[in-house]
Amino acid sequence: MKKVLIVVDMQNDFIDGALGTKEAQAIVPAVIAKIREYKGETVFATRDTHYENYLETAEGEHLPVEHCIKHTEGWKIQNEVEKALNEVGAEVIDKPTFGSTVLAKKVFELAKTNYLEIEMIGLCTDICVVSNALLLKANLPEAVIKVDPKCCAGVTPESHEAALLTMKMCQID
Repeated sequence: MKKVLIVVDMQNDFIDGALGTKEAQAIVPAVIAKIREYKGETVFATRDTHYENYLETAEGEHLPVEHCIKHTEGWKIQNEVEKALNEVGAEVIDKPTFGSTVLAKKVFELAKTNYLEIEMIGLCTDICVVSNALLLKANLPEAVIKVDPKCCAGVTPESHEAALLTMKMCQID
């Protein structure tokens, strides 16, 4: 069985920037420790990526807070998290929306030759983590997909718990 870690959007804007929360700040040490556990395994990290016209997009109309604008400080992966990702040779994938089809394709390619055990961590549980987890589960129904709740945070503690329940109901532990 091949183990895969997916680290979702551990970026400055989601931790202590434009959309940051104390819950997101609190998980950083656990996320770093989890990444280091995967040394020698496959690790992907996503990076929410928007452009100057963000407020003119469908997402920007529903969430009118500029965030993760490419090449800004808020777009960057948090420093210590980035160091840990570099230590394990993680591949970083920019994604323009909640779920990443590029990530999904890369994971599907791995699944062609391996039975996968996928663990997901990061931000925000209730938006991008759940979107990517459901995308993967729908296309890889036999893969084991887990989410470590201690390494995730949602927009609110309540929406974090709701997302975990949604994933559990879809056989994502």
